[in-house]
Amino acid sequence: MMALGKNVILRSAQRARLEGRMVPIQRPGDKGEEIDMKAAIMVPAPEGGTWDIRDIQRPVVPPGQILLRVHASSINRAEFRRLHNLRTQPGRPSPEARVGGGDAAGETVALGAGVTSFKLGDRAMGRCAGGFAEYALVDAREAMPVPEGLSWEEAACIPVVFVVVHDALFASGQLAKGETVLVTAAPSGVGVTALLLAKYLGARVIGTSRSAEKLERLKQHGLDVAVVTGSDGFGAAIAPVIGENGVDMVVDNIGGDVLAPSIAALAVGGRFVTIGRMSGVLTGELDVDRLAERRLHLYGVSNRLRTAAQRAESTKRFVADLMPALGDGRIRPIIDRCFALDDLAAAQAHVEADRHVGKVVIQV
Repeated sequence: MMALGKNVILRSAQRARLEGRMVPIQRPGDKGEEIDMKAAIMVPAPEGGTWDIRDIQRPVVPPGQILLRVHASSINRAEFRRLHNLRTQPGRPSPEARVGGGDAAGETVALGAGVTSFKLGDRAMGRCAGGFAEYALVDAREAMPVPEGLSWEEAACIPVVFVVVHDALFASGQLAKGETVLVTAAPSGVGVTALLLAKYLGARVIGTSRSAEKLERLKQHGLDVAVVTGSDGFGAAIAPVIGENGVDMVVDNIGGDVLAPSIAALAVGGRFVTIGRMSGVLTGELDVDRLAERRLHLYGVSNRLRTAAQRAESTKRFVADLMPALGDGRIRPIIDRCFALDDLAAAQAHVEADRHVGKVVIQV
């Protein structure tokens, strides 16, 4: 077994006892022995972090949390941004190594004090810090039951992306039946989820991508209009299908470089929702006059700065609105490909090369 370096354990021990990371779990009769698990560790390096698949100690279960025996976890691009930014610099303290993975689906194997909403053996899924591991902690307030009709791989697609897109379309943008929504980078994990949920609501969906082949694959999932964005520019590509009246909503996954044409594409009373920044461009030009004249609404959707109570409330709304449809098969996540935990670096390369249509899942 390869253990974490002593300096990492000492630096993170106190915090880990609160967050349930990288410290041993003990049960009656264990006599203090450590229980190990395989995990994918984000290790700082001079040129950015790297993945190290190794054995570490299974997390302690704090009050209010559940411990899952993880079967699957999905890939989210934000994870890779954090990895690339995990750089060591001479003369500065090294960033802390941590387990990767932002969501997990698996069996409930331990309950923290005060948890009554789940019992041992329950199938569960939820957001977490450390889903790329054999065991992961989930706040019981954000955990959701996995419907029997969903595979572990499908369930792993739900806690982050589906909940965020639900926030965008249902809570923030309030997309309605018969409206038209433009989804940028439609083949991405967020994009395909926006397509699925918009069609569930009865909306018309226009999707963009640089790949005609990817857009063609999405037509079987309900994509109404496909727009290939190429050398002519994003605005020129969407103009012929948007028309003079514009669309009711734009769900953007690209970034600031398409802000201006996205705003220009909105109808009176239209809503612009930004979720992803795939291009890495974080600023863009905003026509404030058009914003006022057309009475537009701008929404940013992210869970990063939300409190635990706010995330729990968002989870409750999601369960009420969409869990019945996920349970009976009216909505099913679109999975591009599954990789084993040991092949996480290959999965990252697959996503960063934009080869996927839908979610990429890590099987544990």
